Amino acid sequence: MRLAEIRDTKRDLYYFQLRLGVAGVLVLAAFTVLFGRFFYLQVIQHQYYDTKAEDNRISIVPNPPNRGLILDRNGVVLARNYSAYTLELTFSKIADLEGTIDELATIVDIQPRDRRRFQRLRDESKGRDTLPIRTRLTDEEVAKLAVNRYRFPGVDIKGRPFRQYPLGEVASHVVGYISRIDDHDLERIEEADQSGNYKGTDHIGKTGLEQSYEGALHGTTGFEQVETDAGGRIVRGQNVQKLAPRTAPVPGNNLALTLDIRLQEAAERAFGENRGALVAIEPATGGVLAFVSKPGYDPNLFIDGIDPANWDALNNSPDKPLNNRALTGLYPPGSTFKPYMALAALELGTRTPSQTIFDPGYFVFGTATPPRAATAWWTCTSRSSCPATPTTTCSRTTSASTTSRASSASSGLEAAPESISKASSWACCPLRNGRRSVSRSRSSNGGSRARPSAWASGRATTPTPLCSSRRPSQRSPTTA
Repeated sequence: MRLAEIRDTKRDLYYFQLRLGVAGVLVLAAFTVLFGRFFYLQVIQHQYYDTKAEDNRISIVPNPPNRGLILDRNGVVLARNYSAYTLELTFSKIADLEGTIDELATIVDIQPRDRRRFQRLRDESKGRDTLPIRTRLTDEEVAKLAVNRYRFPGVDIKGRPFRQYPLGEVASHVVGYISRIDDHDLERIEEADQSGNYKGTDHIGKTGLEQSYEGALHGTTGFEQVETDAGGRIVRGQNVQKLAPRTAPVPGNNLALTLDIRLQEAAERAFGENRGALVAIEPATGGVLAFVSKPGYDPNLFIDGIDPANWDALNNSPDKPLNNRALTGLYPPGSTFKPYMALAALELGTRTPSQTIFDPGYFVFGTATPPRAATAWWTCTSRSSCPATPTTTCSRTTSASTTSRASSASSGLEAAPESISKASSWACCPLRNGRRSVSRSRSSNGGSRARPSAWASGRATTPTPLCSSRRPSQRSPTTA
């Protein structure tokens, strides 16, 4: 027979109350921590989270300015702007980028070259979160995307200003071109502390005037507060009126050049297919009227990124059309340099208009003996056309087959024997230090011919121009 188990009700009640008390303490502690956290978030951190909530609800959208125009001296537009729609992708809002692009290709036309350009832009602009996959959308494509927009988070249609160079290759090296901002451009923008001014701007001047006057042409970016939904799309409603007022962008300045585009076109046509450079400057003002570098290129190819085929054609061309020959080419100035030196000498007073110099065609360096060079030979139709000066002697030659003694010049100096000529004429040659040395050479007709030799001494008198209105003799002088 089993004995009945005697229960201790007091002990059971004690353990029950103990467990209940421990559970109550734990629950109370949990609620205390919970309410404490609520108090911390709702009271102490109220301002912080309120700002975060507003940031999720309100977005600051930059309004890029219109780029300034480039005009020639007559108001002809060399660079202008126009608006078009672009299809842009935001990487942070897209889970499957390639899949999204494939689905978009079923709605709008996305060619393989668009994909390659998009990938190249991603590689060159690693710090940017939004890039375009298609530009210059048609109205039909915009309508299709607007209807299916709910299917593609992170895909936006935005209106963007685009640059255009209506004259194409004409003055391409002067105007230059703009292209998309790359990492190198971002570094320069940050160094200039202009990051805020380039928010929403995708292009920057790369070459020519577009680069040199980037600060004046770009303008000032404006900003606008807009309300967005959970998907990041802009919504409009009554609360929009409570947002901060819109800051309008300031357009860039127009750039007026001294260039005359009609003269520029005429100069480029004159070059034809030849390579070269030309710079035409107005002397009165110093303004550049024409600035030609041939061959040129079409700057419109670079605006959205040039495709590989066109880049290879330009970069590998033997004519090097991307080289600015007028600016970076090394060309000898030639005789065009001489008038400027003469004008500078007259202006500074180091030379006078009546001052002359003698140039024998060589100079003596150190103790070297100067060479004996040929002296020019002039033939005159009459003696009166030969100047009668102490530095000139004249003699008459006849058709006789014998050598004749030359008559003396009007200056009274002794004349030298001259050669036989087929026609009667007067021969003039310069004298050196008041006398003339003559050398003989065998002529084609068997006779001897006297020619003036070079003067080898180190002293010279200024020669008077001989028979300046006559042509030089066809017979080449010899070196004695």
